[in-house]
Amino acid sequence: MSAGAPSRTTTLCGVTLDGPVLNGSGTFDAIAARRAFGDVLLERFPFHAFVSKTITAEPRQGNPPPRLWETAAGLINSIGLPNKGLEGFLASDLPELAELPVPLVISVMGFSRDELARLAAAVGEREEVAMIELNVSCPNVETGLVMGADPAETARALERVRPLCERPLIVKLTPNASDPPAVARAAEEAGADAVSLVNTLKGMALGPDGRTPWLGGGTGGLSGPAIRAIALQQVQSVAQAVGIPVIGMGGIATGRHAAELLAAGATAIAVGTESFRDPGAGRRVAAELAASLPERAVAGRP
Repeated sequence: MSAGAPSRTTTLCGVTLDGPVLNGSGTFDAIAARRAFGDVLLERFPFHAFVSKTITAEPRQGNPPPRLWETAAGLINSIGLPNKGLEGFLASDLPELAELPVPLVISVMGFSRDELARLAAAVGEREEVAMIELNVSCPNVETGLVMGADPAETARALERVRPLCERPLIVKLTPNASDPPAVARAAEEAGADAVSLVNTLKGMALGPDGRTPWLGGGTGGLSGPAIRAIALQQVQSVAQAVGIPVIGMGGIATGRHAAELLAAGATAIAVGTESFRDPGAGRRVAAELAASLPERAVAGRP
């Protein structure tokens, strides 16, 4: 049984979920959690759909440590997308993730349009996969532009991926774009089935000497309560600009926070940083959300 009861059926990109609560990619390691908690994790799974860590074509070690810095109201991470690469993921991780009791969303990121398309096509061939998230927060090596920060770049990426992949495509937007609604509209017009936002905001922290960057990667992404107000505004503006579902995230720690993003126009929400503090946060948020909206069905645009 996934997330909190009672169940509130949600439709996302034509996929039926028992509720609207997902995880933010990379914020909950389901494989490690199952090793720690055993099969009780499957009985009390915290989310209604599971989004994998972002995978890349080749294996990555990630950024050098230290990788995390706690702020007064959030967390800066400089993880750097460590993963086993496409082949390693398909051979090792996907079979374990397929045992989870909820639909799978696989997150992929390529450093060129062709690489992104190859990843999406390979993942989309697997029947275990319900949806694919396109993490377009990386620079395109062909242009030097961050794909998801520019509407034209986003459209060209989708136009390359869409003909090769029949699975629903969710485009993960960056809040660092100058005009997120324009990027979302470009994604929709090029074939995206949904968009998700917000990703982390750029940030940095200085070490004890007050002069030297603390994080091994120099800078990182700020998440948690500190960005909740930004997430609320961007989700509302994007939801008003597109007709496809919006997955809202950014600083959700309670059912009230989730309800606010749904009220802003989101079809579903994702819990991220709060899961580091409370691994069962997704289940708690779902239960609080259901209790706070007893008469309201949570049913998104298909």
